Amino acid sequence: MIHVDDKIFLAGHNGMVGSSILKLLKDKGFKNILTLPRAELDLSEATHVDKFLELELPRVVIIAAAKVGGINANNSFPAEFIHENLMIQNNIIHGAYLSNVEKLIFLGSSCIYPKLSVQPMNESSLLSGQLEPTNEPYAIAKIAGIKMCESYNRQYGCDFRSLMPTNLYGPNDNFDIENAHVIPAMLQKFHHAKKNKLDSVEIWGTGKPKREFLHVDDLASAVLFILQLEKESYQMNTKPMTSHINVGSGHEIKVSELAEIILDVVGYKGKIVFNTAMPDGTPRKLLDTSLLNNMGWSSSIDLETGLHSTYDWLCNNEDTIRSSK
Repeated sequence: MIHVDDKIFLAGHNGMVGSSILKLLKDKGFKNILTLPRAELDLSEATHVDKFLELELPRVVIIAAAKVGGINANNSFPAEFIHENLMIQNNIIHGAYLSNVEKLIFLGSSCIYPKLSVQPMNESSLLSGQLEPTNEPYAIAKIAGIKMCESYNRQYGCDFRSLMPTNLYGPNDNFDIENAHVIPAMLQKFHHAKKNKLDSVEIWGTGKPKREFLHVDDLASAVLFILQLEKESYQMNTKPMTSHINVGSGHEIKVSELAEIILDVVGYKGKIVFNTAMPDGTPRKLLDTSLLNNMGWSSSIDLETGLHSTYDWLCNNEDTIRSSK
């Protein structure tokens, strides 16, 4: 078991996922959390990462650092998405091995599964079919991270664990309409339309695809839950070459229905227009979370409650978001 005095290196602490994990760890009494901004530690530079881990010798490493974005960002910058993510995760995972890190958590994404996977998507669906083309480079990087963790576990006896969350949302998300995921993009679009008294809001695609969403604070609780499991317990519930675990809410919703809920949350009075010329992406993405649920964890934040709190955060931090662009 990890202890509140154990040294933990949290990579990516300023992002949505990292900041939620950091807050939870502090709330639970963890006192020795290592965090560094990119200006002080470039995770894409292997020598910098190796020296940092060799000097600090953390017992635990959590990889929440990643280059992320929505359909438009993935389509526009595929080379950056595969290159940056591979560099970051490879350097940290290998550096953790070199410095004898006892436990590592690698965070991936539900986009690792084939586009036409049987629903809900079980962990065994990995590598069983063709990926969704719009985010294939990002997905391949995340699959490589899973397999890297598994390979170091098998060859060197490491305890490197992988969690695959569904679509995330919450405070500190990326609210840039051009590059954001579906929930922050919709919140920002409806908020902008409300403020500027616009007649309608355009949503990409047909609105027919179904998506599952998880509040980032639920993911943070899952990270801590898995982190606290004994090595034997984790190995008993996974397989050496299928060792990743899905994290989700277990509920899915049509994009069109999500848009209606966000319209109400924001208080926008205009119309929703679906641009059917734009891509839908994967038709359905629901994770099978029975493995994690049977281990004793389940999500606790319902979608509407999470959307209200996320919109409140957006309204309260609008100036900061604008100045960071």
